[in-house]
Amino acid sequence: MKKLLIALGVLVVLAIGALVVLPSLVPADKIEQEVVAQVKSATGRDLSIDGKVSVSAFPSLSVQVSNVALSNPPGFQGKDMVRLGALDVRLKLLPILSGKVEVDSFVLIDPIISLEVDRHGKANWVFDSEPKPQAKAEAKDSSSGGTGLKDLSLGQVRITSGKLTYVDGKAGTKEEVDAINLAVDLKNLDSPLKAKGGLKWHGKTIDLAVDVTRPRALLDGTASPAELSVATEAVKLAFKGEASGAAVKGDLDLAVPSVRGLVLWTTGKPLDMAGTGLGPFSLTGKLAAGGTMVALTQAAIGLDAIRAKGDFTADTGGARPSLKGKLDVDALDLNPYLPPEQPAKASTASAGKSDWSDAPIDASGLKAADVDFALSVGSITIQKIKIGKSALHLALNGGRLNADLSQLELYQGSGKGRLGLDGSQPGVGLDASFTLKGLAAEPFLTDAASFDRLSGTGDADIQVSGRGKSERALVSSLNGKGDVTFLNGAIKGINLAEMMRNVGTAFTAGSGSQKTDFAELGGTFTIDNGIVTNKDLALKSPLLRVEGAGTVELPPRTVHYRVEPKAVASLEGQGGQGDLGGIKVPVIVEGPWDNLSFRPDMAAMAKGQANEAIQGAIGRKLPTGLLGGGTQPADQQKSGSAPLPINPGGLFGR
Repeated sequence: MKKLLIALGVLVVLAIGALVVLPSLVPADKIEQEVVAQVKSATGRDLSIDGKVSVSAFPSLSVQVSNVALSNPPGFQGKDMVRLGALDVRLKLLPILSGKVEVDSFVLIDPIISLEVDRHGKANWVFDSEPKPQAKAEAKDSSSGGTGLKDLSLGQVRITSGKLTYVDGKAGTKEEVDAINLAVDLKNLDSPLKAKGGLKWHGKTIDLAVDVTRPRALLDGTASPAELSVATEAVKLAFKGEASGAAVKGDLDLAVPSVRGLVLWTTGKPLDMAGTGLGPFSLTGKLAAGGTMVALTQAAIGLDAIRAKGDFTADTGGARPSLKGKLDVDALDLNPYLPPEQPAKASTASAGKSDWSDAPIDASGLKAADVDFALSVGSITIQKIKIGKSALHLALNGGRLNADLSQLELYQGSGKGRLGLDGSQPGVGLDASFTLKGLAAEPFLTDAASFDRLSGTGDADIQVSGRGKSERALVSSLNGKGDVTFLNGAIKGINLAEMMRNVGTAFTAGSGSQKTDFAELGGTFTIDNGIVTNKDLALKSPLLRVEGAGTVELPPRTVHYRVEPKAVASLEGQGGQGDLGGIKVPVIVEGPWDNLSFRPDMAAMAKGQANEAIQGAIGRKLPTGLLGGGTQPADQQKSGSAPLPINPGGLFGR
């Protein structure tokens, strides 16, 4: 027994002696030379160690190095890509003897990392030299069973006072992250990995935290519970769920106090967007991401006062990204995102003449992705316009877009429409249709254009199609037809029937209460190669008919139109005859869009059309001189005959 104790004592003394002598058996300069050579062979870069290299074996095997730098390749701004103030690595001794690598601590002190992309797109972190085949095989073996990564233990890893700089020579931008402090705790791959720290970017501190329950599962390709949080004044992000390799699945929670503030912080410039909106933003939902797929389901979105729910999926694995989703919005008020209304500016003679562009239409955006998206909105507010329930479905595939407006509630009316854009061939093709029934015209026009002079119930049916490689070619190819009608309404502010009877009082004080009632106002039109033609504009009202016909030439932006108001001896409105005799006062509207002219058709009046119309209306010959503003002959005044239904002398004389 005594001999056994003596033998154990000798072994202890020898072990202690070995630990003391071990550093002298492994010279520091030899370690330095070997490390520099290995780095040069693996990366093609120079590793310089300007400080002291020291090795110790008790209480753990450790290496301390100061002033370490890894060089940049030629042509980049700085001399070094990485520079460390000091590096301290401590390994546990006993696990090494059994073939395991357990790091007791790994400390990077004052690291400065400079990442750069030059103006040709080359990055300084891409190494010219590849590891030798033998090194690759050894690395593969070390990560697939046995010892190596499978038995890795990092212990405590710390980065203190780090700095990261990223320079993009092509874009001419530079970003800096400093005050990097990070602590990682990983006893072994079967114990939780916890990382916590922070950094500063654009003057704000960002706190980071990562927690992985089973790190070994990530290496084995199986799932492990994981949590991530990023928090700063401008944004907070939290994820809680599972991670497996490059895939994650779990709950996502994103909160931004101010979108405008986030943009200002990240870009250094205020958001160039009118309005007062884009304040608080929030997003929660179930996130699933892996490979080329990203899905966000059961999403709840909040932006300012807008609340919405939806599901979204993106797949980047095909020839084009595929985007699918649906979004249900309670109430969409767009006013906070619109510029304030500006007073209309008076047109000036020096204003430039507008015209269609001959530049080729770039429809490449229609080929950027395949989209299948459904949007439903409880209500929409745009300035003063109020839109009720609406539903829109967008389908984009291979450069062809189909937008189906299946529901639209608009001022007591309802409508639906369809818009098709084809960008699969050079240029763009257009195919659209729209129908609207029962629109309350007065409140709609009042809210839309502050125009309260027209009331009635409006119906519309419009179809148009065309194709072209430029704006001018597209407009010149348009074909279609339409029908617009207003029923049982009035034109406010003027009484045309009263004007025809006595023009002298038609615009007197109190005319704000004047109105011209009508039973029907509307017409049809056709479009043929960009020429809009209308032949049947008609207003039907007691004692009054208004007819119109002409063309609007879209390619040259010109108008040629003729309007004929006519007084008739009939109290019938809707359903009444449209060809009753009466006095016509034709008005010609013509010219370019930006300089229209309005003039009476004096030639038609000079040919006696007005005289014939009056004779047909009153059933007797028009007295000589009446058109010139004279009075009736004395014998007719004394006859007691009924007065003319109009006062043409007052009308034409004024």
